[in-house]
Amino acid sequence: MQIFRPASARGHVEAGWLDSHHTFSFGHYHDPEWMGWGPLRVINEDRVAPRSGFPSHGHANMEILSYVLSGALAHRDDGGGEGVLRPGELQWMSAGTGIEHSEFNASDSEPVHFLQIWIQPDRLNVPPDYAQRAFDPAARRGRWALLASPDGADGSLAIRQQAWLRGVQLGAGEPATWTLDPSRRYWLHLAQGRAEVDGQGLEAGDALGIVGTSGELRIAGTAGDTLADVLLFDLPA
Repeated sequence: MQIFRPASARGHVEAGWLDSHHTFSFGHYHDPEWMGWGPLRVINEDRVAPRSGFPSHGHANMEILSYVLSGALAHRDDGGGEGVLRPGELQWMSAGTGIEHSEFNASDSEPVHFLQIWIQPDRLNVPPDYAQRAFDPAARRGRWALLASPDGADGSLAIRQQAWLRGVQLGAGEPATWTLDPSRRYWLHLAQGRAEVDGQGLEAGDALGIVGTSGELRIAGTAGDTLADVLLFDLPA
């Protein structure tokens, strides 16, 4: 079964400095039909104005990934994690027993556009942790690259869940496939560009939920100046 989640159906919050679209229920946006997809709990597409951001606040027992599409995102937490995230990089923060952090636009003049992703962990009350990794865009052009995994395989970020995050970038007409395991569930999110997935046209921000399905998932980039940036979450059923 495939479920189409169009970008236009997402929750939307605009607060001057922040323009945010919520794939799943978050904050003031609540839809009981969209509380998450398995352990995937949040995909927020945020645009943050220069000199603005999220002041220090706390989280516990959540795996938090940040994926920058344009601009630069500055991170700082009370566990000593600190860095500036740019396109092609992925940041992981495991909140564990509790962590305070802030996320700010690192530029005084340009907005930052990024995805904030939350995945529920498979273990609770472990020490917080943080890591950041750069991924060569050329390694994702036309082929899947492993970005996050339970064991940090192939240079990916190790997360505390039996979940894998893969990414591929496709130009117009460039194909990619993935063999589906019917015992798993998948969430495909188109971060940028345009693509077609099993005949379904996708625009940036659109997504497909897939469960109980076998066979090959067929993806192709379609016309446009921006590469299709496809994220595929492989999750416990």
